[in-house]
Amino acid sequence: MQEARQAFLVDTLKKLLGQDSPTGFTDGVVTAAETIARELGFAARRTNKGNLIITVPGREPGRKVGLCAHVDTLGLMVRSITADGMLMVTKVGGPLLPTLDGEYCRIYTRQGQVYTGTVLSLSPSVHVQDDAATRPRDEKNMAVRIDEKVHGKEDVEALGIAAGDYVCYDPKTVVTGSGFVKSRFLDDKASAACLLTLLWQMQQTGTRPRYESYFTLTVHEEVGHGGATLPTVDELLAVDMGCIGEDLSCTEYQVSICAKDNGGPYDYGMVSRLEKLAKDHGVAYAVDIYPHYGSDVGAAWRAGMDCRAALIGPGVHASHGMERTHLDALHATLDLAGLYLELA
Repeated sequence: MQEARQAFLVDTLKKLLGQDSPTGFTDGVVTAAETIARELGFAARRTNKGNLIITVPGREPGRKVGLCAHVDTLGLMVRSITADGMLMVTKVGGPLLPTLDGEYCRIYTRQGQVYTGTVLSLSPSVHVQDDAATRPRDEKNMAVRIDEKVHGKEDVEALGIAAGDYVCYDPKTVVTGSGFVKSRFLDDKASAACLLTLLWQMQQTGTRPRYESYFTLTVHEEVGHGGATLPTVDELLAVDMGCIGEDLSCTEYQVSICAKDNGGPYDYGMVSRLEKLAKDHGVAYAVDIYPHYGSDVGAAWRAGMDCRAALIGPGVHASHGMERTHLDALHATLDLAGLYLELA
């Protein structure tokens, strides 16, 4: 069972990561996730804002539970075109721009064309510019070089490229023989793959959660309002990346349980229950406080949802940069989410 679960998990994760989906440009990845859910026999629908809601019947009446992860990612958008035909960009979400220097990308026009390019510093050559190594890597000093024969702004405009077009950079996904998953956008497609794999597990084993559950994949988390229109539930468990680094105890091999982030503490009772479940069932976990973090729970609470809520997720190193986690962390996240749902 574990081997089959891992095969489905990895395949699903690769499918999600293979779809460009910066916030506001998520139809492709939602379609991929919806197809997977429907093929597993679960009812799925989209909201007006684009979230995907998958309904899972429970064994007992009386309560409603929500699990959510987000499939929107970081990205870039064309801001303007320079006189020599480069694309100046603005951030979608909060990518670490210095890590994008030299990354390949795709430019999607509103007419349906797709062009390739490279994100570069405006001082890209050590043989030419004195400040090639020292020039800031920020929105004012980085641009996209298009892989087309263009000599100026008019040539770029003739291609159909304009302000507001999305620029999507490569995830560069690799799964190593030692079990590491290296890729951009593990935040939060790793968690979304876990939720879809949990559906697969229920389908394979004939199990169901104790209470009616809504699995929601949100599409505006990276800009702060993904959870603002979630289904009304009594409890909400967000599944998003766990933080690794200074003053934190989580590793790439564990599921992280967040006690507090920028928005304040999560529900004390839920956090305590999740920690006890992990401890009692031998799930590798850590409890941490995230110093620079917000989740769909915060958006749901700010929108007025009256629910208890908590946050778990696989430990991810180098978030918003060149991320990495391990299959152990994904399995731990799956196990804890299953225990939370009281599958039987």
